[in-house]
Parts: sequence; C-alpha cells; structure tokens
Amino acid sequence: MLVVGRIGKPHGIRGEVTVEVRTDEPETRFAPGSVLRTEPGAHVPAHPGAYQVPGELTVEASRWHQGRMLLVAFAGVLDRNVAEALRGTLVGVDRADVAPPTDPEEFHDHQLVGLAVVTPAGERLGEIVRIDHAPAADLLVLRRPGRRDVLIPFVQAIVPEVDLAGGRVVVDPPSGLLDL
Repeated sequence: MLVVGRIGKPHGIRGEVTVEVRTDEPETRFAPGSVLRTEPGAHVPAHPGAYQVPGELTVEASRWHQGRMLLVAFAGVLDRNVAEALRGTLVGVDRADVAPPTDPEEFHDHQLVGLAVVTPAGERLGEIVRIDHAPAADLLVLRRPGRRDVLIPFVQAIVPEVDLAGGRVVVDPPSGLLDL
C-alpha cells in the first residue's frame, strides 16, 4: 500500500476528520468516490461491539479548511464517535495503481525506501528508511548500522544520483552532515 494520508482528529459532530496529507495529489486521492485502503490492523476495538476500522474507506467529500487542513467525510462515518475510532489510521492506494512519474528527476517515496546509500567513492553509508516531507525540501532518512539516523536534504547538490535499477542513491554530503 502506498500511504497517501493519516487520519487525524474528528472535526465537528457529523463524522468529518482531519487528514495529514502524504501525497502530492490530494485533490485526486481524496476526490469524492475514491476508495482508500486502510492499514491492516490499524486499530483493535477496545471492547466487543466497538467500531472496527474497515479494510477500505470511500471518500464522500473533501475540502480544505482555512487553506491548510484537509477535511474528509467517509461513507458510513456519520458521527464524531466513529470518526474518533479512525484517528491514526493510515490510508492509501495500491502501488500497482500508481503510475510512475513522468519527470526523470521525480520519485515516489516507495521507490526510494530500501535503497542503499553510498558515497561517490562507493562507500556504503546505510539505507533509506523513509522520506520526510519538510517545507524547504524533502529529507531522506538514512539508517546507519549501529548509529543514529541522519536526515539528508534531497537536493541535487547533495544527492547527485538516484539509480533505481541499481538499487542505490549516491550522496555527497557536506562536511559534518553525517555527524549530526
């Protein structure tokens, strides 16, 4: 599953929820009628008879609130209590349904996660474990064996090469970046 959002807190009393958007195409992914998969086992009911998060949710409506927060209404989520049960649930689409980017300098997160990170000389530094989307630039989260994770700005000056076929990303870090 390619995660496109995480359901946040309820908004109002009629079942709308806030969504932390994790896609460049929120208008497409959260369009009315879109069916989103939920993370398996996202929630375990607190007691028998409690609302269980279904395997799929259908978007009934979505809108931007104050220009910065996406509010979504899902089919069958009619009140605040059910909306609260969805909190923290990851929603996404099948990776097979996502077309590869047309720009050769653009990548989906799932294409990068798991790639080896090497220096220009070929020294292995670790592996990409996730992508953080920051306001200034995306950040590659580099997991290094036996050391702290490092955030690497995903900019041409620092990441000169992405070799999907070879399963690696070349990183030319400025002095001190890996020591943070």
